[in-house]
Amino acid sequence: MGSDTNGARPAHERPNGLRRGALSWAMPFVVLTGAAIFVFATLYYFDHVLFGSAAPDANSAVHRFVDFDPHTITDAISSLAGNIATVFGIVVTVVSIIVQLSAERYTGVARMFLRDRVNLAVMGFYVIVCVMGVWTAFTLKSEFVPRGTLLAMMGMTTIGLVLMAPYFGYVFWFLEPMNIIRRIRRDAIRTATEGSESADTDFSSRLQSATLNAMEELTDITSNSISGKDKIIASGAVDALKDFTLAYLKLKSRASDAWFALGSGLKQNPDFVAMDPESLGDLETRRTWVEWKVMRQYLGIYNEALGSMRDINYLVAIDTRYIGEAASQAKDEELIRLVYRFMNSYLRATLNARDVRTAYNVLNQYRKLVEALLRDGNGEAAREGVRHMTYYGHVSFDMKLPFVTETVAYDVSAICQMAHEQEAPEQDAMLEQFLELDRPLRSQAQESALLGVRKAQVKLAAYYLWKSQRDKAHLIADDMRNEPRARLDQIRTSLEGVTTKDFWEIIDRGRNFEYMPPEQRSQMSTFFGWLEEERKTMVGGA
Repeated sequence: MGSDTNGARPAHERPNGLRRGALSWAMPFVVLTGAAIFVFATLYYFDHVLFGSAAPDANSAVHRFVDFDPHTITDAISSLAGNIATVFGIVVTVVSIIVQLSAERYTGVARMFLRDRVNLAVMGFYVIVCVMGVWTAFTLKSEFVPRGTLLAMMGMTTIGLVLMAPYFGYVFWFLEPMNIIRRIRRDAIRTATEGSESADTDFSSRLQSATLNAMEELTDITSNSISGKDKIIASGAVDALKDFTLAYLKLKSRASDAWFALGSGLKQNPDFVAMDPESLGDLETRRTWVEWKVMRQYLGIYNEALGSMRDINYLVAIDTRYIGEAASQAKDEELIRLVYRFMNSYLRATLNARDVRTAYNVLNQYRKLVEALLRDGNGEAAREGVRHMTYYGHVSFDMKLPFVTETVAYDVSAICQMAHEQEAPEQDAMLEQFLELDRPLRSQAQESALLGVRKAQVKLAAYYLWKSQRDKAHLIADDMRNEPRARLDQIRTSLEGVTTKDFWEIIDRGRNFEYMPPEQRSQMSTFFGWLEEERKTMVGGA
């Protein structure tokens, strides 16, 4: 699975991958050719010295070798032509079988193979040598031997024989799934670049379709890999969609208007055909059809992997966050909203499946996205993210999924803390939304969720006190003034007992929800003291 680090790219996806692939078969070819010629030359020289130098017309070894006899060379020329034709037949047969097997699993493989310059060069070389062999056989005369042509034919036949094994190695490398994925992504980026720079509507429409097809090819690879439980290949295809999108976003600002107008090829695609005309118009107006299509593919992958390959769900959420962070840096508000819609769709599907562990990990990426928006100064968009998270906290509370509600509470608490650190103007609105997360109990099964929410609120209040934000801490205290004393005691005991940030099990977040630095934890006595005073006041007034 892809690394959760911005900008990181696996080694197989770096630009010099093709160069390394070419060298991986070219070097064995050079070594084998050199070794064959060296062994032959050495043995022939010894024969010349030991058995041929006593002849009255003896010359140098080279002269003797090229002194072809027209009466005896005929069979050798026929053998040259036959050998290279046989090798060519073996190469075509083996390569055809390999490519066909790959094409049954990955669409577009045959097209990529036939467009590759190395494959075309090798096949072209064999055809040329075969034709030369035929013609060379008719150049021999009783009084003339075309030594130059014959030597060239011998050299090319030697190359053809030696080339066979290394070329098979290249073909296997070429058809490795990760290399196929890299080529699809590279071609999609090139196609999108050409299409976005063109003002020709027809040309741009054709390249729109080609770009869309590349996305769907990557989705097909992912789906097949999920069915076959091949996590590495599925992860590579998911990451390729993300890499394509990030590359596209860098050139999006320079794209022509023709690129954003939905062409006939796009409108006939099933994903677009199903949309109503108003939604299609919104995609054109908002200039987000490419990103919408990518994340529409992500949503299909997410639903397919849900429950069967959770790592792919996590990766889809991670890569969607990367797209959102890029949108934040580009100040692309329409794309930020689109990212939110798909992240919300992931959460909805996950909650409907009651997959608590996946929801926990998706919320982690949601929180990181909102924090990135805050760092980039997109406070209003970050506040919108808090609103969405709070909503799904309520949904999970009603569905009696307490751990999800508790996760939302701690994540929103962390966002409120960061909003204060970033001095975001929206921090008060975020705190207000956070205080709406707790809800009255409808059943005892929801007690755990309410406890988690209240712990997160107490933790944030202690942070505010630590940072001398007493007004904000008082807001939290006012919200909790009617809590039963037994629940408050349970919350305090639980929070005071957590003195290490490391959870006792291995978790993706790597941090205990309830941990607070000693300076922050020490403020709880002040906060609970306020609640106790409030309780005494209420009792005295009664």
